[in-house]
Amino acid sequence: MEHSTEMSGAVIQVCLLAGKIMLENGGETYRVEDTMTRIAASFGIPNAQSFVTPTGILFGIEGPASAAQLVRISQRSTDLSKVALVNEISRRISQGELTVTEAYGQLAAAGRAKPVYPLVWQVAAAAIASGCFLLMFQGRLADVPAAMVAGGTGYYAGAAAGRMLSIKFFAELLASFVVGLISYLAVRGGFGRDLDLIMIGSVMPLVPGLLITNAVRDLMAGHLVSGMSKGAEALLAAFAIGAGVALVLSLD
Repeated sequence: MEHSTEMSGAVIQVCLLAGKIMLENGGETYRVEDTMTRIAASFGIPNAQSFVTPTGILFGIEGPASAAQLVRISQRSTDLSKVALVNEISRRISQGELTVTEAYGQLAAAGRAKPVYPLVWQVAAAAIASGCFLLMFQGRLADVPAAMVAGGTGYYAGAAAGRMLSIKFFAELLASFVVGLISYLAVRGGFGRDLDLIMIGSVMPLVPGLLITNAVRDLMAGHLVSGMSKGAEALLAAFAIGAGVALVLSLD
């Protein structure tokens, strides 16, 4: 019984770590729950139960060594490469290639892994996307440089502020304010013509598209708590983006 209890505790730790990594990096609620229960079943615990919300994971097992643990999620971002790593480790566990100790070690390494794309690449991608969005919205080719500068600088400002501020709303507000300010100065300085389209194209990299998609997916899957909370978070992010641009326009 003592060995069974110890083994069950180790399996719970593996499942919680896998769920935590996925949820912190943009994984859907239903995928997190499914991965955790599959890992537990692969280690001989078929009656596992999980309850996942954007801010916490509750996981427990039934049987002689029944136990449950809770882990809190305080930070969330988007890094699908880590979600893919956890999925790969989960498949190897299901195929019997990893022990509990090996699985925990590989999951811990995946959680500590640096982002596949450094910040400078992310900023460059945001700048290019801003210019492309401008053209997609029927903007002028001459406005592309202004949109790229505004979009890239705004994205960098948001990322830098996100590391210093614990409230995500203010980071998004600052990022959209920087986008609006640079767009406004570019038009006033003669480097751009259509202020509205430059702003719209430049703020698109800030839009929480993955969050909105996951919210709708969770609602469709019946995860009402997670779906509504993610929807509220996306709505708050959209409000912050709009408020930052509105602050710039109010200065005119």
